[in-house]
Amino acid sequence: MACWISVDRISVDSNDPNAVLQYFSIERKDYIIQQISQGYINDTYALLFDGFPCYILQRLNAQVFSNIDVLMQNIHCALPYLNDKNYHQISLIRTIDDKPYLKINKSDCWRMFTMVPDSVAFNTTQDGVIAVEAGKIIGKFHSLLQEAPLDIFKDTISGFHDLTFRAKQFEEALGSATPDKLKEAEEAILFVKMTLEELRFYDPGNLPLRICHNDTKLNNILFDKEDNRALCLIDLDTVMLGYFHYDFGDAVRTIVNTESEDEKDLSKITFNKELFEAFIDGLSKNSDFLTKAEIQHLPFGVKLMPFIHGIRALTDYLKGNVYYKVTYETQNLDRCLSLFAFTKKAAEHMDYMQEVIIKKF
Repeated sequence: MACWISVDRISVDSNDPNAVLQYFSIERKDYIIQQISQGYINDTYALLFDGFPCYILQRLNAQVFSNIDVLMQNIHCALPYLNDKNYHQISLIRTIDDKPYLKINKSDCWRMFTMVPDSVAFNTTQDGVIAVEAGKIIGKFHSLLQEAPLDIFKDTISGFHDLTFRAKQFEEALGSATPDKLKEAEEAILFVKMTLEELRFYDPGNLPLRICHNDTKLNNILFDKEDNRALCLIDLDTVMLGYFHYDFGDAVRTIVNTESEDEKDLSKITFNKELFEAFIDGLSKNSDFLTKAEIQHLPFGVKLMPFIHGIRALTDYLKGNVYYKVTYETQNLDRCLSLFAFTKKAAEHMDYMQEVIIKKF
């Protein structure tokens, strides 16, 4: 059955968030709508009434997510499990036809969630408490989803963290890129080719598949404004099967590096050991689900994930910035160079990470 309201019932400006509110099952009030600029993919808005945040409204990027039915089904399946005294539950607001999202046409799809009150997200941190709490909540997320059956989750983006697939996309982008872009990205292209050669034997086949978030960067975690306690993970579009070191590596790359993802001054890219150890402390509190093989594989995830994000950003730059939102022409190039700089930092700290992980676990 289709998961949207019939098109013939909708005649609204699909770019106007105010116009779509009537199709969701919420109280009819004079909401104030504020756009949230955070995020590279979807258009996100907060709905406020009397200054109080009530809902999150999002226009989904149908160019990035080609099968929104699958995406929303995964979220619908995951949310009931993500409910615990130490995990704040988020609810999906149904449409007036009791569907999980609103489809106006092929490219205009909207959804709504309850908002987590008195919460805040951070792009980076230098606070050890934040790092500890991030580790705890990621461990709790995985612990809770252990109860969910794997076979009901489908891929929202095929090959999302598949290194072979990303390498193929990169090679295709090289073949279609303009000479100017190839020249500008020469250093980054060389790094990708060298690193792909190093990682050619990568095989996670002995690790268990898990229901992963697959995008656990720090700003996808909500914290309590008062005490910085981690509340829950947001941006669940990529909830699907994967390996735990995906979520581990993604979190570490955005916690131990205190600079932004598109930092131009690469000398500022860091690997903060205190923040790493704090994150491991937090994760160890909710880590009973991990196998010995997964624990041994964790440092590799810290090297793999920034490289995969970097190759994706570089590929997008070479293709003309068709995937990620950019505010200037070379932003994706800056992103990949920053990510590759951290990939190098991770490679330099592999033995250190292994020692800490062995000690903490």
